[in-house]
Amino acid sequence: MNKLLLLAVLTPMFAADPPGFVVWKCSDLKSYEKKLAPKIDEHKAAIENLVKFDNYRTMIVHREGDGEAELHEKDADLFIVQTGEATLVVGGTMVGGRATAAGEIRGPSINGGEKKQLAAGDVVNIPANIPHQVLVAAGKQFTYFVVKEPK
Repeated sequence: MNKLLLLAVLTPMFAADPPGFVVWKCSDLKSYEKKLAPKIDEHKAAIENLVKFDNYRTMIVHREGDGEAELHEKDADLFIVQTGEATLVVGGTMVGGRATAAGEIRGPSINGGEKKQLAAGDVVNIPANIPHQVLVAAGKQFTYFVVKEPK
């Protein structure tokens, strides 16, 4: 009888997580700053896709300079800032926008947008079809977790 009781108590400790369950530890997300820094591209960014679910996907982005202006026709973005600081320009009109993929528009800048200062711990929701651009001052860095959800 004692062996059965011990088995009943220990079994949940070794049970597998349910399908689709993920925990992103704060320390792990913050470590992406160092992991992605050597992978910076010509747009002064490095991106790692994390998980794609049925109704949304996640990624982590590290920037060491200004990003391009972006507009996602079908995706809302949720940013969760991990490290650093940046200025987010949101709204207004994209300058020189061009399609880079289906439903994705990029351009060099935004006219007339609102500037929002972002730092670690901030969370931002950007609806689909809203121009936005992340600006990172010289010598600074900015790392953020992104949830992309189709509208």
